[in-house]
Amino acid sequence: MSTLRGFAVEMRAATNPQAEPDVLFRVVNRVAIITLNRPAALNALSHAMVRELAVLVEHCRTDAGIVALVLKGAGDKGFCAGGDVREVHRLATQGDPRWLAFFVDEYRLDYALHTFPKPVVALLDGIAMGGGMGLGQAARLRIVTERSRIAMPETRIGFVPDVGASRFLSVMPAELALYVGLTGATLAGADAMRLQLADLCVPADWLASFEERLQRMSHDGERIDALRAVFEPPCNIVPHAPLGALTQLILRHFDRRSGVERIVATLRQDLEREPPREVRQWLQATYDALTAHSPTMLQVTREALLRGRQMTLADCFRMELGIVKRSIEEGDFREGVRAQLIDKDRRPRWSPATLADVQPERVRHFLSSPWHGDAHPLAALGAEHGD
Repeated sequence: MSTLRGFAVEMRAATNPQAEPDVLFRVVNRVAIITLNRPAALNALSHAMVRELAVLVEHCRTDAGIVALVLKGAGDKGFCAGGDVREVHRLATQGDPRWLAFFVDEYRLDYALHTFPKPVVALLDGIAMGGGMGLGQAARLRIVTERSRIAMPETRIGFVPDVGASRFLSVMPAELALYVGLTGATLAGADAMRLQLADLCVPADWLASFEERLQRMSHDGERIDALRAVFEPPCNIVPHAPLGALTQLILRHFDRRSGVERIVATLRQDLEREPPREVRQWLQATYDALTAHSPTMLQVTREALLRGRQMTLADCFRMELGIVKRSIEEGDFREGVRAQLIDKDRRPRWSPATLADVQPERVRHFLSSPWHGDAHPLAALGAEHGD
């Protein structure tokens, strides 16, 4: 046991001897394994977890005895379902400004993982959404399974795909990034691979025994190759990617030159033409999403995703933090969380209520930074990397 881990356990035992640690840490054959350990909450990130993860990641960075890092979630239902938005909602509703510190610390953690000098592996088994994607997409080796459910569903709660999404979704064509970011569509593991959000798709059962193979891993040669050999089965059959057959539809409807109103109009036009059943199901689900999610944040998300393709990772995080601040303080976030997660009436009262009523200056306002220059909480992000 590392002294850092021992110290963490001792501190927790002194404050609450019955508490099950929310973050677990161990080292196997010089590879650190960090486990998000809130399975009952699908390993959703609390602020305390983000802070502890940041300490552990820094320890792994500076400890010469650790050569790589594996991120995983406890249980078999999810890697990480995201951040604790209910707590953010509670603080924001009470006028408590501490919610902002959660996002600042989370983005710094994500950036530290993106720029980590040693190989990082993320086991995106089960649900990996929102904040879970922020952690997972920072890894050099992103592993999904047949039970992975990958998504950035923020627009349905009046929010924006954040945690670096304006950058990591740019690995795919703009039209596919807009589809994923605007609709919040849930992707299967094979689809995540197809869209370059994963590097390996393996059977979930194979992951259950990875520590045994890690024990035998050689430290000769390239470490990322050795790690890949640990996680890739000898005979791997990647499952069918359901989205593959719909790619041409997505490319046509989510043309980067089309505004959200135009996208919705083309979906409606195709629905009226009585298409084949599978196509109709996709058209209807996509149309329903875009007409149910926050009109303002759909417009803001489209612009942020297109801008992010031309920005550095650090600048993407800075842009997203500004959008987050405005959406929580003066946007649809609190109403979206109320409707979807608290009262669960699924009837959010967006302001404004329709896409046509969202003024261009309102979109520009959300994308303008609430801070000037060095006053930005993430002003120093990327300075050491020249970003």
